[in-house]
Amino acid sequence: MIRQVKGTRLKAQNYPLWFKLKRDGVCNPVTHVLKVIGAFKRIGWGFKPRPISETSPKIIGVKLKAQNYSITFWFKYITCTLRLLPFALRLLPFALHLAPCALCLALISCTDNIKDTKSVDKFINKMVTAHQFDEGKLNDLFQSVEIKEDILKKISKPAEGMPWYKYRKIFMTEARIDGGVKFWRENESALSAVEQKTGVPAEIIVAILGVETSYGQKTGNYRVIDALSTLGFAYPPRSPFFLGELENYLLLCRDEHINPLEPIGSYAGAMGMPQFMPSSYRAYAVDFNGDSYRDIWHNNGDVIASVANYFVKHQWQPGQAIVIPVNATGDAYKTALIRDLKPDLRLAKLESLNVTISRSLPLNTKVKLLAFEQEPLGQKPGEELWAGLDNFYVITRYNHSPLYAMAVYQLSQSILNKKGKIP
Repeated sequence: MIRQVKGTRLKAQNYPLWFKLKRDGVCNPVTHVLKVIGAFKRIGWGFKPRPISETSPKIIGVKLKAQNYSITFWFKYITCTLRLLPFALRLLPFALHLAPCALCLALISCTDNIKDTKSVDKFINKMVTAHQFDEGKLNDLFQSVEIKEDILKKISKPAEGMPWYKYRKIFMTEARIDGGVKFWRENESALSAVEQKTGVPAEIIVAILGVETSYGQKTGNYRVIDALSTLGFAYPPRSPFFLGELENYLLLCRDEHINPLEPIGSYAGAMGMPQFMPSSYRAYAVDFNGDSYRDIWHNNGDVIASVANYFVKHQWQPGQAIVIPVNATGDAYKTALIRDLKPDLRLAKLESLNVTISRSLPLNTKVKLLAFEQEPLGQKPGEELWAGLDNFYVITRYNHSPLYAMAVYQLSQSILNKKGKIP
């Protein structure tokens, strides 16, 4: 029986797609969307009703003859639209699944080969002269390198540029704390051995990996050579630094017998679970299990030992505090809030600024006064004051940001506390 719609009889033979949809139901969204698109292509996309004249039928309660009126006539156009609505809703999850693909296509379109060939030639000549690389092989290699426009956008807006109360929320999550406890339990033997040998607390090592890559889950999506080349050849503000890292990267690939086109890392060229830059890999990566390979991508023992070695080489002080909360009276303390992160204030100077520290320290201790912006209450911005010690400064050698170091410290304490509570 043919369904009546507002006094208009629709004949199955004139609307095969809609009657098939009703008969079959919607079980494959892709197939039916393609059919809908094909149908509209056949009948015309436009909304072109015939002008109403004396020969035109009345709008309400009249039978329309399919041979005289295109489906683009407004009445049937609306009917088709209403019939399509349930299918469109069913397609919404499918569309959401397609969104990442669309993003990937957009990113692919934002790539280009290196245009500054003079800089590349100069770099290749340096690698040949200083490190005896093969010029022809390097020329072939850089033919495969791509400049990534989205990397240039990301480097200009690092997360460390946001206020502390927003930055903290990125890392101080239950998922990251639970992940740290899980990683610690799964690698307890290696963490204990490394802590005993180096004096670097296990919770600090675990927190570094949590902040950097969520314990190896997010190690980056860019070829390291593309990231370093993009920032070395197309980002003048930091070109010398990244060209130096590109040099180190090619050297480590040669030393470790790695294809330079294969390693994947961050948009800044950081690699593996600890996100070492190439120069850090060459200087601090450790072969923990003695297999003659420093694997910071897949070997958790090598990763743990490498992070600890990084801190040892930057003068970690075993058994000493990292950062201590303080309180201040008045505004005199603000004169001590300078950008340099190295501890520079004796405790006597701190007291002269009306700053009181929450625990006793040796009189010759130097600290760095730090202010962390809190979420505003009404119109008044808030801040939290801390005194950073030498070990806090060591953490900032991993990433030169007090926000980063504080996130590592607070995450380490949350992981340590939760691990202690779980039997």
